Amino acid sequence: MKFPEQSTASIGWNPSADDRILLAGDEFDLDLIRTALATLPAKARGQVFIEVQSAEDVTTLEAPGRFSICWLVRDRGQQLRRSVDAWLSEMLPTSGAEDHTVYAWISHEGSARVMTSY
Repeated sequence: MKFPEQSTASIGWNPSADDRILLAGDEFDLDLIRTALATLPAKARGQVFIEVQSAEDVTTLEAPGRFSICWLVRDRGQQLRRSVDAWLSEMLPTSGAEDHTVYAWISHEGSARVMTSY
């Protein structure tokens, strides 16, 4: 598999095996999202949100079986930020007693961040 010029190392991509993973971006981030997905083990679990302009921009992405991929279409009023906020509100641990962490890479409107709930 050929990876794009921008590798996952350039974004500090290093989720642990037990993390719930969130990848979120727009059509300009597709190559990086594909690369990040390709680095994950088959048992990885998580969510991908990709915001595109129209339904014609939706394409196929390969991901581990425990991933959900959601295409958000701007022409339909769907927004990346709202979807990410809703997912994080459900998945972020609310106490130290919970046994999972969230590892997220989010890119929107020119900026990207890697976050973890450790």
